Amino acid sequence: MEAGDMGMMVTARRVEAVAGEVRYEFGLDDTFDRILVIDPCTLDAHVEDGEFNAAAGAITAKVVRAWRSSGEFPMRMLFAS
Repeated sequence: MEAGDMGMMVTARRVEAVAGEVRYEFGLDDTFDRILVIDPCTLDAHVEDGEFNAAAGAITAKVVRAWRSSGEFPMRMLFAS
């Protein structure tokens, strides 16, 4: 990274896992101000506020990778770049 470049840290915590969806609160630097919803059958994901940005994509990829590895959706997840 060059001087002045800033990394990104996205944290998420699972808040609900019911038939048909797994919900995570997530945000930058431990600010859980957004909701990510993942369909456990298709692994399709969307964000409740409609803005599927880099932070949402990064944490979704980490959650799905963890699910594929362990077969379970993790309680907490961290992405740092």
